[in-house]
Amino acid sequence: MVRSPHDATILIVEDNFNNFLLMTRLLAFLGVKKCEWKASGWKVLEFAETLGDIDLILMDLMLPDTDGYGALERLRAHPTFEGASIIAVTAHSSIGSMRKARAAGFDGFIGKPLDPDRFPEQIRRILLGEEVWEPQ
Repeated sequence: MVRSPHDATILIVEDNFNNFLLMTRLLAFLGVKKCEWKASGWKVLEFAETLGDIDLILMDLMLPDTDGYGALERLRAHPTFEGASIIAVTAHSSIGSMRKARAAGFDGFIGKPLDPDRFPEQIRRILLGEEVWEPQ
């Protein structure tokens, strides 16, 4: 997937509103115009289906109801989201957590707290098809 930030549709699955706000502001700075939010992993597949094509999903791992791993499993099982990059974005930012996310099938890993100076560039690189595996 190679996509311009201006044309990308991004879904943020994040239960902390302040983290969601920070991400959307940084994505807007990057030029992203279509950004959606889901506050839990519960029914994330059903919600994502209503959005049409999604280029990138930024998934917190520690979510209420269904964690990021459970949500990833459901999304990966659905053919609509085969082309979407699903990136773990988590405060559990260790090498071990990154390895677990890779083994589970995530396409990348960004550790929290987010670095406002690096996050837009990380997303730009992901949209250009590069892998980003950065626990900090």
